[in-house]
Amino acid sequence: MNKSMLGLCIAVVTMLIASGCERLSVPWIGADAKARHGHETQQPDDSTAVMAKEAKPVSINMIGTKGTTVGTATLTQTAEGLRIRLEASGLTPGEHGFHVHETGACAAPDFTTAGGHFNPDGHAHGLESSSGPHAGDLPNLVADQQGVVKAEVVAKSLTLEKDKPNSVSKAGGTALIIHEKADDNKTGPSGNAGARVACGVISAG
Repeated sequence: MNKSMLGLCIAVVTMLIASGCERLSVPWIGADAKARHGHETQQPDDSTAVMAKEAKPVSINMIGTKGTTVGTATLTQTAEGLRIRLEASGLTPGEHGFHVHETGACAAPDFTTAGGHFNPDGHAHGLESSSGPHAGDLPNLVADQQGVVKAEVVAKSLTLEKDKPNSVSKAGGTALIIHEKADDNKTGPSGNAGARVACGVISAG
């Protein structure tokens, strides 16, 4: 093979390798994909996911029966539901009922101003009830030997989106309540959870 033919073959092989490498290295996300291929990755059309991005977290002060702050809670909308992160102290060790109540008012010492459980669907009380639960029924909290609780729960039946019937940001607001005893998760109207020992207002949106 003469030198001119050898040079031509090398050039062809080099072009083929370069072409193959460029094809393999093309990213399929973002602006580069749109520029090279005329399309881009589409996000799922999920209104809940869109709303979750737009809703801002809500911070709540929990007050005790003496009217002083005993903890905080942060509410964040997620695609799965309303995430509630709670830290509180000054509780008796053991289980405590935990609910969202229907009115955004926390007047110490008994917090009866918060009304009953948030229950826009008219269900029976209790996570274990065949006709329940209330939208505001949440799992029991567990305080340690120092009376401190740190908990996180995602409530699938609640939202921060104010125009929804199950919104905790409804007109008049709602309230987070911690009870003195465990909720038995079946007995109405509040699972024999006893007195209300802490309360936090969730303001209207």
